Formats: sequence, C-alpha cells, structure tokens
Amino acid sequence: MNLARVGRLFVGVPIPEEVREGLDAHLRATFAGKIPGKAVPSRNWHLTLRFLGDADAERHRKIVESLRSVDAAPFDLEFAGLGAFPRPARATVLWVGVGEGGDALSAIAATVDAAALAAGFGVEEQEFAPHLTISRVSPPADLRAEIAQAPPFDGRMRVESIVLFRSHMGAGPPRYEEMEVFPLT
Repeated sequence: MNLARVGRLFVGVPIPEEVREGLDAHLRATFAGKIPGKAVPSRNWHLTLRFLGDADAERHRKIVESLRSVDAAPFDLEFAGLGAFPRPARATVLWVGVGEGGDALSAIAATVDAAALAAGFGVEEQEFAPHLTISRVSPPADLRAEIAQAPPFDGRMRVESIVLFRSHMGAGPPRYEEMEVFPLT
C-alpha cells in the first residue's frame, strides 16, 4: 500500500470563465465593489460536491477509480439569489444559490458521496446544499438586509463534467489544481 501523501482533495464542478466574469460584475454592482466578509477570488469559484480531505496515494487511486463509474447526463444549471450559512442573521458564509439544475446536482453529489465512502473517505458531516461560496464572514454578521436587497444572478451554465481538485494552502488564498476530469455522459 502506498501511503505517500497526495494532499487535500475535493470533488466539484468548475465555473466557466464567462459565468465567472458575469457573476463577478453582478456582485461588484450589487455591493458597490465591497462584498461583505472576505471574498473568495473568482478564479477559485466552483460548486463543491464533496470535500474529501487529506488523501494518500492509495485513497487517491480508489477515488479516481470510483469517480470513473459516476453515471450522469450533462445538464443545465441556473443560479439564483444570495443566501448564507448557517443563517442570514449570523452569516459565516455568503453564497449564490442554485435554481434549475439543483436536483441534478444533488443527485450527482449523492453518487460522489457513495464513491467517496467506497474509496475509504469518512462520512460527510454536512448535508449537501447546492451553492457557490462567494465570501467567508468572520466574525459572523447579520446579512439579512444585503441578501434581501440583492437581485438574483441570472447566469446559466452547462454541467458536463465533475473534477477531482487538490487544494494548495499557504500564503494568500488557496489554489485549486484540477487533478482529473470526469465527463458526464
């Protein structure tokens, strides 16, 4: 068994450049250039399907093998309004929700979760909620007014693949490396 450390892994859906540019412009206009909290750089935006955590080479091999068997068709996804975790009155995460396509995304997340468990990763602590994190808020803040006043983002995208990402942490914001792409067929 190869126990060499591969790194911190997660499975997600990348956001196309044109959608990132449109959402970035929408958020700058909505918040007059100052998003509450610490904004996630747009180059890091993705829809997380499953956080995996630290992986060695053997679990990396197993998750790649398991993800190759994910069987789902491509689908369209549209974004919706803003929301916050754990709740808008005490927000620690500001996010853009998912409207149409949310059920398909949830179904893929359930399949990815089963693949992660089969590959030896632990049980996911949080129930899946389709969203795109745009900011982290610390200390928690009341964002009810900002969320209520923000117009929804009318962006759409085609989901044609899922990606196994590796997180690189250190100085500055995290960097996400695409390790393997799994097309939806």
